[in-house]
Amino acid sequence: MKKVIVVTSSPRNGGNSETLAQKFAEGAKAAGNEVQFIAVRDVNLKFCTGCMYCNSHDKCVLDDGMNALYKSFENADVLVFATPVYYYAVSGQLKTFLDRLNPLYIRKNKFKEVYLLATSAEDDDCAMDGPVKDIQGWIDCFEGVELKGVLRGVGVTEKGYVNGTAFPQKAYDMGKSV
Repeated sequence: MKKVIVVTSSPRNGGNSETLAQKFAEGAKAAGNEVQFIAVRDVNLKFCTGCMYCNSHDKCVLDDGMNALYKSFENADVLVFATPVYYYAVSGQLKTFLDRLNPLYIRKNKFKEVYLLATSAEDDDCAMDGPVKDIQGWIDCFEGVELKGVLRGVGVTEKGYVNGTAFPQKAYDMGKSV
């Protein structure tokens, strides 16, 4: 059994990328894994100030929902990030969340696998190149961590549209393979 954290950065409850995150979580649970599901919109997230307090302490100086999450991230085996694609990049919500994971740099993290689930209205796969680069840049800051899978949910133009595609099943299957 692996400990899996699935993070959705969709600002909309039930948005397309969140639907994929839920399906991934269902698949991971069906495979016998322990899954923690986090919606960034529920964290009361503040922006990183770059003070680097976290480099010498086991928490962030900011008082929001992040300090309660660091231990879970440190002990997770697999991290999954789901995002809508805005202007060929991860959402601002996910970028801020990734910035706020800075306290992980000084920890002995277990996670070695990261997955990206992304949706965009753009129907060309190249719309996902920016989000993949964003996530890879974060991963590159951690030794021995790799991007294990990317689901490029392209061409989903309206909320709920993803349900009429093969992407939810692909997300489920990806989760089940963890």
